[in-house]
Amino acid sequence: MHHLLCGLAANPALPSELVDRLVSAADDDIATALARRADLSRAQAVALAERVGGSAVHLAHEGRLTTADIDPAVRPDAALVLLDRGAGRSAWARLLAADPVPGRRRRLAACPGLPSDVVETLATDPDVRVVAALASRAAPDVAARLAEHPHAEVRRAVAANEATPPAVLAALVTGQRLPAARRCLVCDREEIPFVHDPHCPRLDCDLPPGASCDGSHASTVHALREAALRNPATPVEAVVGFVDHPSMLLRWTLAARPDLPPQTCARLASDPVPGVRGDLAANPAIGEGLIRRLADDRDSAVRHSLAHHPRIPLDVLTRLARTTGIGATLLPRIAGSSPCEVEELAMSPDPAARTLVAQRRDLPPGIRDRLADDPDVNVVKAIAPHPGLTETQLRAMGDRHGARVLAKVVTNPGASAALLADLVRRVPTPRRVLREVARHPGATAPALLACLGDERAKPLAAGHPALPPRIVAELLRDEERQVAEAAAANPSLPPASMSDLMSHP
Repeated sequence: MHHLLCGLAANPALPSELVDRLVSAADDDIATALARRADLSRAQAVALAERVGGSAVHLAHEGRLTTADIDPAVRPDAALVLLDRGAGRSAWARLLAADPVPGRRRRLAACPGLPSDVVETLATDPDVRVVAALASRAAPDVAARLAEHPHAEVRRAVAANEATPPAVLAALVTGQRLPAARRCLVCDREEIPFVHDPHCPRLDCDLPPGASCDGSHASTVHALREAALRNPATPVEAVVGFVDHPSMLLRWTLAARPDLPPQTCARLASDPVPGVRGDLAANPAIGEGLIRRLADDRDSAVRHSLAHHPRIPLDVLTRLARTTGIGATLLPRIAGSSPCEVEELAMSPDPAARTLVAQRRDLPPGIRDRLADDPDVNVVKAIAPHPGLTETQLRAMGDRHGARVLAKVVTNPGASAALLADLVRRVPTPRRVLREVARHPGATAPALLACLGDERAKPLAAGHPALPPRIVAELLRDEERQVAEAAAANPSLPPASMSDLMSHP
C-alpha cells in the first residue's frame, strides 16, 4: 500500500482535501513526492515540514518554503538550501557559521553572497575543508588571499575557482611567487611517506584512491594542476607546458581547452593515449589540417569524437559517417549548416550524408518530404520523427521498411491515434514500438490497452491519462509495484479510487 500512496502523492488530479490527508500521514517517501506537487499550497508545505522534518529540504529546493517559514535553528539544512539559492538572510549565515557540524559549515561556505564578516569567519575555520569550500566560490580578492593558505587542499580549491585572478592561477600552476604549502589532507592524518591503498579496507577512511604525500603533497598538487588546467580563467601560457607531462590525466585535461595554440594542438594529436586525442578532436581550437589528420586516426573513439567538431568539413564528416558509428544524433556541424549546405547534403548520392541532415528537425518541407521517400532505411529512420509529416507519409514508411523504422515512426509528434492503434495490432509488434506508443501523448485507449501486454511498456501505459479509468483502477492491484504506483499517479484514476486508497492505509 505504501507504494500506492507514493504514486497518489504525485497524482496531479488529487483533490486538495486528499492532499491534506496525505500530508498528515506522510513519511519520507510520500513527503518527497508531495514536495514536488505544483499545486502544493504554502499551508500544506508548512504542515508537511512539521510532519516530516527532513521534507523541509525538499520543500525549500522546490520553492515551497520561504524565509518566513524556516527557523534556521530548527531547520538548518533547509536554511542552507535558501542561502545557496541567494534567498536566505544574513543573520542565518552568521548563525550557521558557528554550527557544530562541519558539513553544514562547508555547505554554507559554498553559498553565494555571504556577508564579509561571515567570509572572514569561515576563512579561519578549524576544518580545512570548510576553508576549501569557501575558496572554491570566493570573490577574486578572497581567492587571491587564500592562494597563499598553508594547506594545499585550500589552494586546490582556489585553482578551480573561475573568479580567481589569472595571475594567481598562473602562480598556483607553476608554484612560483607563492610560499610553499605546508600541509595536505594526506599528511594531516598519516605518517609520510604514504600512498593510499586503492583497496583500503578502512571503513572510516575518505582519502581518494592513490592519494600520496612524501612531504611534497604530490597527489594534492596534481589535483591542483588538473583544476587549474580545467579552469578557463587560467592563462593558456601557464598550461601549455603540460603538453608532454608524464601525467596522462593532465594532458587529457589540457586537450579539451578551447584556447590552445596550434603548436600545442599538433603535439597533442600525436599523444599515445586515445582519450587525449579524442578530446582534442572535438576541440574547436583545432584547424582543418588537424581535423583531416585525426579523421584517419586508428582509434574509432577518436574519429567518433571528431564528428562532433563544430567546424569539421562536410566531406570529412560524411566520410566519418560511413565508417564510424556516430549514432542517431544531430551533430553540431549539421545543426549549423547553411541552407545551401542542407540542400547539398539532402541531394547527395551518399546515404550517409542524407542521414546526417535528416537528423535536423527544421528542414524545409520540400527537403523533408524528399527524405521521407528516401530508399535508404537509415535516412528514413532519421527523418521519421520530423514534425510536419502526414499520416500518409508515416504509413508509407512503415509499409516500405517495416519493423526497422516503426519505432521511429511512433515517436513522431504528429502520429495520429489511428496510426498508433494500427501499429500495435501488427503481428508481431516490435516491443520498442509498444514502449514508444505507451509514451506518446496522442495514444488512445485501444493502443494503450495493447501496450499492457508488454512488461516494459506496461508501467508507461499505466500512467498514461488516456487509459480508461476502470482499467487504471484495476491496475492498482497489479503484482508489479512499478505498474501499480504508475496507476496511482495517473490523473485518470477515478476520484472514488483515490478516496478508497486513503481510507485503507
